[in-house]
Amino acid sequence: MSPVLLMIIGLIIFALGYFVYSKYLARRVYKLDENFTTPAHELNDGVDYVPTNKFILWGHHFTSVAGAAPIVGPAIAVIWGWLPALLWVTLGTVFFAGMHDLGALWASVRNKGRSIGALSGRYIGKRGANLFLVVIFLLLLMVIAAFAVVIKNLLIGTPSAVIPTWGAIVVALLVGVAVYRLKWPLIPVTIVGVAALYALIVVGDMYPVVLPEQTLGMSPGTFWIVALFVYGAIASLLPVWVLLQPRDYINGVQLFVGLILLYGAVLVGAIFADVKHNIVAPMINDAVPAGTPSLVPLLFVTIACGAISGFHGMVSSGTSSKQLDKETDARFVGYFGAVGEGLLSLGTILAVVAGFRTVAEWENVYSAFGAGGVQAFVDGGGMLMQDGIGLPASLSATVLATMAVLFAATTMDTGMRLLRFVVQEIGDAVKIRIGKVPATLVVVVVGLGLTFSQGLDGSGGLRIWPLFGTTNQLMAALTLSILAVMLIRKRSSPWPALIPLGFVFVMSFWAAIEQLTSFADPENPDWLLFAIDLVIIVVSIWVVIEAVLAMRRAALSPAEPVDADAKLEAVREEV
Repeated sequence: MSPVLLMIIGLIIFALGYFVYSKYLARRVYKLDENFTTPAHELNDGVDYVPTNKFILWGHHFTSVAGAAPIVGPAIAVIWGWLPALLWVTLGTVFFAGMHDLGALWASVRNKGRSIGALSGRYIGKRGANLFLVVIFLLLLMVIAAFAVVIKNLLIGTPSAVIPTWGAIVVALLVGVAVYRLKWPLIPVTIVGVAALYALIVVGDMYPVVLPEQTLGMSPGTFWIVALFVYGAIASLLPVWVLLQPRDYINGVQLFVGLILLYGAVLVGAIFADVKHNIVAPMINDAVPAGTPSLVPLLFVTIACGAISGFHGMVSSGTSSKQLDKETDARFVGYFGAVGEGLLSLGTILAVVAGFRTVAEWENVYSAFGAGGVQAFVDGGGMLMQDGIGLPASLSATVLATMAVLFAATTMDTGMRLLRFVVQEIGDAVKIRIGKVPATLVVVVVGLGLTFSQGLDGSGGLRIWPLFGTTNQLMAALTLSILAVMLIRKRSSPWPALIPLGFVFVMSFWAAIEQLTSFADPENPDWLLFAIDLVIIVVSIWVVIEAVLAMRRAALSPAEPVDADAKLEAVREEV
């Protein structure tokens, strides 16, 4: 079977989602208002609250949420077959992720740019809000620790990605100055910036950087992790226009160029190439390797980002909502941001099911659960690009590896900024005011502590990874519960939120229970993960009960006005 058919089916579903379903959500469910004064204008401080061109903001939002997870998840999940992965990525993006991401952005904008954790206090209750912060803190801690190790592994495994990875920071700084200080037109700046980034990729492919055994007294792995945390701390403190926005925007454009190359290689290769690639992976794999968990519910937490992700809600409400120029831009930034991540996941599926020439090659890679991952995407996608459009295998691998590293890095630095917000919110909850720098230091210390908890190779950062997908999906369900309460209070249809809420919560809670039993296996117990999983399960049940009670109260209370919500709440708080 040709991969072109899968590509066309996926693209049609995404197009229908954006042009049809997102328009329904924007007009009939969320009722976006172009004249609503967004927090970016009302609270403009030039640091976190900055009115931003929707294309630049989309770049920040999209690359912040599109880390390594939409590559890792699908690349692992195809072990159950490409059909379940394809259906969850496409339909999950259209009906779950897009609705969730757009909704979280809308909810925060209607409440002065408050984060999802802060919104839970108003819409679910103070008890629920404090418990919500526990889940958010654990999830963000998993993100920054695990992604630091993923990036470190990519920089060591693909040394040709080192120069473009760090050179992209300089490109982003120059783009920020050109757009915000020199007021140069966006299009020529974009063209020059992307050209510079791809020039760095070519240079990196020519001059790979392999660190010596000791760098400043540290091994290569330890050095890269420390460097990434230092970078993330600095990036999280800078005004968003200096580095965060331009870096994410250029990375977003670079991703689309990379996806065009990958999709183009699939299409051109099917028509013109001498080597014809077919899908070698099974549609539904009835002979999974020993030790592979059941498809249900694990598929729905293995592919989190790329279908629906709680982390997206934190980005939407943590940084993107503070930069939205017009409320109607939320459809493009939020929903199309989810579609962009779906396109990355679809490209990953194509690479790992059709990038190998024989079934034997594919089975050799997928010999055990978790064996496929970023490297399978880089190798498979590189083969497709080499055979399809003639790009040398080494350069193809560098392009894809750089793409994965840059997205993981933007997710990591956004995660550190968000975790800094959470630390400050926790301080407020216990009546302790924590400044930006001390909060960032707390994030760095705790993050490095977890990452190095099992040794200086960073294995502690990946030790917690099995819980990332489950916690991420539970977080998405909790965010959907807030959206449902808001929609009920405004007498708008809550079903677009309630249906995904029910499905995602059941699947992720089921997965959490299965993982709990595996962590308590007498032959190979992992009591740290058992304790964390148990805390997440208890907190999630508690928050959902609080949310159901809040929905009941909302249904019995008078309807709220659509546009006066945040202003009324501000008056109440001042009183």
